[in-house]
Amino acid sequence: MQLTGTMKINAEGHLEIGGMDTLDIAKEFGTPLWVLDEQGFRQNCRKFREAFDRLGESMVLYASKTLSTLSVYRMVEEEGLGLDVVSGGELYTAMKAGFPMERVYFHGNNKSREEIEMALEMGVSRIVVDNFFELQLLNSICLEEKKQQDIMLRITPGVEAHTHEYIQTGQIDSKFGFTLSDGQAMEGVKAAIKSEGLNLIGLHCHIGSQIFEMESFRHATAIMMGFLGEVKEILAHEFDELDLGGGFGIHYYHGDEPCDPSEWAKAVMLTVKEKAEKLGIKIPRVIVEPGRAIAGPAGITLYTIGSFKEVKGIRKYVAVDGGMTDNPRPALYNARYLAILANKADQSPVETVSIAGKCCESGDMLIWDAQLPRVESGDILAVFATGAYTYSMASNYNRLLKPAMVLVNEGSADLIIKREDYEDLIRNDRMVARL
Repeated sequence: MQLTGTMKINAEGHLEIGGMDTLDIAKEFGTPLWVLDEQGFRQNCRKFREAFDRLGESMVLYASKTLSTLSVYRMVEEEGLGLDVVSGGELYTAMKAGFPMERVYFHGNNKSREEIEMALEMGVSRIVVDNFFELQLLNSICLEEKKQQDIMLRITPGVEAHTHEYIQTGQIDSKFGFTLSDGQAMEGVKAAIKSEGLNLIGLHCHIGSQIFEMESFRHATAIMMGFLGEVKEILAHEFDELDLGGGFGIHYYHGDEPCDPSEWAKAVMLTVKEKAEKLGIKIPRVIVEPGRAIAGPAGITLYTIGSFKEVKGIRKYVAVDGGMTDNPRPALYNARYLAILANKADQSPVETVSIAGKCCESGDMLIWDAQLPRVESGDILAVFATGAYTYSMASNYNRLLKPAMVLVNEGSADLIIKREDYEDLIRNDRMVARL
């Protein structure tokens, strides 16, 4: 079992995180419960920022789709990172958290007029334009408001990273960006340069998620730098920034072997410098957007074991008080997780069980074939690496309540997301008068 950040097994044989016994946390706040390790989260921020800073002019943006809360944004700001937002909701959260807008980059493939106007009013640093429709819409709004907005264009470089098909975003057949191979990207650059309300300062790409091969990043960087050189040669336009997206993989399950952030920095930064010298173009400021790799390892989810079902000779099902509503990734992506019994963390596995959620869906399975000590009703199950894409993708399917989230640090736990109650479920419902 790979324990990260402040996680350890204490003298009582229980899992500890942030200086707190997880059994005490579960007793105080209930389960299911998302727990975020503050020191682990901050350490991950620093690892990426320092790795890239060492090799040249760069900026690390936190990909907020991973985990977006007021307290998370405050930590990101304090650690010196910028912010990648993809919706009006994330932008509004950043504003309410007091995040400096000069460090906010606004992404998204279908930004509404209202979202664009909000971004312009708030003064976001960059808007990353995804398609010709948005380019025209943004330019017209800027002209109406007599503003000029710094933009980047999202480019689809045609790199297929080794990852799940639903989280590959750099291949040609994708809903994102201006395609490079068919000339659309060059046409997009030409149109952006001609747009009076826009100032084209950079290009962006993102090739996928949960990537372990640094060669994928190196290859994408080389392609993008080649395009920068082509734009200079044809249009005499140079770029100040090159945003190479995120996708840095983390350890979820046996066989996952993530690199150190310094390896990603080397793959990207050295390729940028090498290609810039070869092509005779200036070295752009390099931007990257880790999210999962910052929040994921810093989070765990605590569940209480409930009922059992044994299919003799086939499988033993163990149900918990959460499931696909607080972590849909196993159902969506066949994602795999590791877990232990937090109250028996020092005990060796003696049985194989499959962890089921409580939703009325056969596909609501969190972990298949988990190796655990003897499981009993009332045990506390801790699932690792759940800081990313759990709260942000949670739902109220079956009218289940979304869990609370606590931030733990040096023996204290603070609520950063309150647990929903039944009144929250019907808060936006309206009863038709004629009924």
